[in-house]
Amino acid sequence: MADKSIFILGSFVVSCSAKVPRFPRAGESLAAEIVTIEPGGKGLNLAIASRRMGAQVDGLLAIGDDVASAFAAPALVRADLPAGMLIRLPGKTGSGVGFTDARGETCLAVDAGVNLALAAGHVRAVAGKIGAAAMVMAQFEIGDEPIREAFALARKAGVATLLNPSPYRPIAADILANTQILVVNETEAQALGSSLAIGPDNADPAWFTTRLGPALLALGPRIVVLTRGAAGAIAMTADGVISQPALPVAAIDSLGAGDAFAATLGVSLSRGINLSEALLHAAAAGALATIRAGVFDALPTRDAMQELIAETA
Repeated sequence: MADKSIFILGSFVVSCSAKVPRFPRAGESLAAEIVTIEPGGKGLNLAIASRRMGAQVDGLLAIGDDVASAFAAPALVRADLPAGMLIRLPGKTGSGVGFTDARGETCLAVDAGVNLALAAGHVRAVAGKIGAAAMVMAQFEIGDEPIREAFALARKAGVATLLNPSPYRPIAADILANTQILVVNETEAQALGSSLAIGPDNADPAWFTTRLGPALLALGPRIVVLTRGAAGAIAMTADGVISQPALPVAAIDSLGAGDAFAATLGVSLSRGINLSEALLHAAAAGALATIRAGVFDALPTRDAMQELIAETA
């Protein structure tokens, strides 16, 4: 019997990223070391990363009726993703601009375009695929409505769910209640702490394990993961805390690291791999995503992930 698919509530954007010595100041123009224009979006990245980890992938990706939408179909072919994931809607295709500085730190801005037009009706039309999936993944370059519908359908069918609430906005209580795996970075953790009135000024690991993690577990998730870039990751469940160090690589561009981490964690857990090993897989994939410029070609394969783990064992 074929493996069940990872179903991804995706987003598609045409992504422009620039490698710069430092982030530009207001009113300043900088010479870029390299500028990359490629198909992107957190949802597409999750889909590509999951596929390169060997998972079957399905899902939904909204594109517009403009010139930029022409990037989408060839991208799916290159990534070995099903063409049926695409939904063409009236309006403009999503787009984004990102900067990576000499330290590998990133900042970006995204215009979601028609990604925000993805609706509950589109999700209900593929309810059978959601019910037959191994896991449903979502991110926040789409609106709450399709995530709410998909996660509710998944819960009824006993299908696991993973949410990466990026770019951050407050997480609706009913969506959080139906989220089994929540993956946040330090910035998102701080925002969540503020929304729950538990501070603080920074996402200190001790604060995460004693305050934020327990608060989030009480609201629905079974696993809450804090990603900390070069400082690694921390996962919390009702059974305790697992810390995962980052794997050492020569990082040059961290734009796709979070998506590689989240997708690989989800794929590994969907295969019944224990959380400790799944975190190691995710850390390796996240590290490998930083050693090439851009995201599309930087997202690693399962073989590369396993090789890095073997090298650093």
